[in-house]
Amino acid sequence: MSADWSLRLARLDDADSFHRVEEDAAEILRAAPELAGMEIPPAQSAQDYARLIRRGHCLSAVAHDEVIGFAAAAPSGRELHLRELGVARLWQRRRIGATLLEALAIDARNSGFKAIALTTWRDIAWNAPFYAAHGFVEIANENPEQTLAPDRCAMVRLLD
Repeated sequence: MSADWSLRLARLDDADSFHRVEEDAAEILRAAPELAGMEIPPAQSAQDYARLIRRGHCLSAVAHDEVIGFAAAAPSGRELHLRELGVARLWQRRRIGATLLEALAIDARNSGFKAIALTTWRDIAWNAPFYAAHGFVEIANENPEQTLAPDRCAMVRLLD
């Protein structure tokens, strides 16, 4: 962390900010040549984020009382599923996302989870390669209810 920003557990009143940050960060996906012509999923609603925050495994990165990034996760069996990691464009490249991931791993380990799982874009530099640099490995999607598009992948980080 830096003197400019800090992390804390998410609060219910952060839900609108999570939606706003996700919408802002999605602009980078919409501009990515690798995703030209592909439909970018809409941001989760503030109500969806409020439900996740109530479950207790969401973190907020805050600067000057404003949410500038977040990690939204929810339990899924013995794993914590990272639903969304987002950092506002003006705050990217300051290790906020990396710090959120590490803090989420600490929370997951302390809560008894064996791993953190997620799905992401496979070939976008700030997605699968970013997560791989932070200990995540690609796995076969074994969830028959969720078919991943060819440009998406499932990843997991085992916790010690």
